[in-house]
Amino acid sequence: MQTYLLALDQGTTSSRAILFDQAQNILGITQKELTQLYPREGWVEQDPMEIWSSQYSVMMELLAQSGVDPRHIAAVGITNQRETTILWDKHTGRPIHNAIVWQCRRTADLVDGLVAQGLGEHIRATTGLVPDAYFSATKIKWILDHVPGARERAVRGEILFGTVDSWLVWKLTEGKVHVTDYTNASRTMLYDIHRLDWDDTLLQALDIPRAMLPQVRSSSQVYGYTQLQGCRVPIAGMAGDQQAALFGQTCFHPGDAKNTYGTGCFLLMNTGDTPFQSKNGLITTIAMGREGKVQYALEGSVFVGGAVIQWLRDEMRFFTESRDAEYYAQKVSDNGGVYLVPAFTGLGAPHWDMYARGCLVGLTRGTKREHIIRAAQESIAYQVADLVSAMEADTGLPLTALKADGGASRDHFLMQFQADIIQREVRRPAIRETTALGAAYLAGLATGVWRDLEEISSLWQCDLTFQPHMDSAQRGQLLENWHRAVGRSLNWASPR
Repeated sequence: MQTYLLALDQGTTSSRAILFDQAQNILGITQKELTQLYPREGWVEQDPMEIWSSQYSVMMELLAQSGVDPRHIAAVGITNQRETTILWDKHTGRPIHNAIVWQCRRTADLVDGLVAQGLGEHIRATTGLVPDAYFSATKIKWILDHVPGARERAVRGEILFGTVDSWLVWKLTEGKVHVTDYTNASRTMLYDIHRLDWDDTLLQALDIPRAMLPQVRSSSQVYGYTQLQGCRVPIAGMAGDQQAALFGQTCFHPGDAKNTYGTGCFLLMNTGDTPFQSKNGLITTIAMGREGKVQYALEGSVFVGGAVIQWLRDEMRFFTESRDAEYYAQKVSDNGGVYLVPAFTGLGAPHWDMYARGCLVGLTRGTKREHIIRAAQESIAYQVADLVSAMEADTGLPLTALKADGGASRDHFLMQFQADIIQREVRRPAIRETTALGAAYLAGLATGVWRDLEEISSLWQCDLTFQPHMDSAQRGQLLENWHRAVGRSLNWASPR
């Protein structure tokens, strides 16, 4: 009898459901876009009920389209946008505020306050993260501070906090299970990644009651059950989207690395049992937790990757379809001296500047729309190149190749330019849905669909390899100009 895995991929811009069989063939994909809310400059929110309803609807639509009997679904795996913060009423299941999205910068002053209290080094040493508004901790405090009575109710255990994975499991199990996994917990800036427990020092500093926090579990185990057309199906895999992609790319060994080209860009390298402390602006995170043990990863986060192409499409109206960016970028032979730094919500690794803002430099009277589009495409690759350099410096391990996934990895111009600018092979897998595949792998391992990591590794296939061709002098000049442009964007919106 054929066995299936159902992956729920709740991302920043859409909710998706993907059905895999045991040979990792995709039987169907359904997707629904998610409304982005921008109440003020630098603020980003989503409606938690829309997150849930969109995820539930694509799941049921996929079941209807595929015709698969839910009794043949071995398990559900969940992967999610990380750091996005939801607080809800335990009794009614209703959110008490909109979800504050990972991109939101409203809590930058709260982060500054933690650093002023001398907690910066404690955050780095304990959580592996750098103090930044990107993570969940200060978002939780902001909601507790701004919703009347919320903190008092949270102390009584009436208000629950969760990242998106927790919220979906809560809804799927009809309020029976309040959990998260090691990978998502490690993104909250509240979790001690060495002791594997919530950190009381940070909870106290932010006045966050421990009673509202989820239990932290393995990334691959049965958490609870959901009803699919009357069938009881286990929820058995859970990981933040980037860790799920690392797992889906079968980066199981120290030194294995992947980059996901999504709304942001996320470069992760598996470092095994060793949590490296970065000296070059990267963060230490949990790669996965399984069978009572965790593996660590070094991560570099680019806040605006593919989102710069969406900006050109939606706000600048340079084209109507995102895929058109590749066509226009190749209409000119080079960038015409134009550099776009897409620091729309600050800069992530290796700069970690909450006050950086986007800038477009090098414009002349001869600058065309195509030059700006090409500069936007190139900006994605430059930011990833900065992460590669930082990662090599931290670990002393030269990257032999980079596995690429995510929506923008379909762009041949971008992938070739990426290979050129990092002087490394870029390998794109045959199955590009690596985030959902990682969630399916985790769920399948917990329910016996696959025996072990070796069996999963044997399934990985390469679709296309991009070889570097650019000469070193040209590469050096482009990177030098890029870093000059980045310098213009830093600290632009700092308080005066």
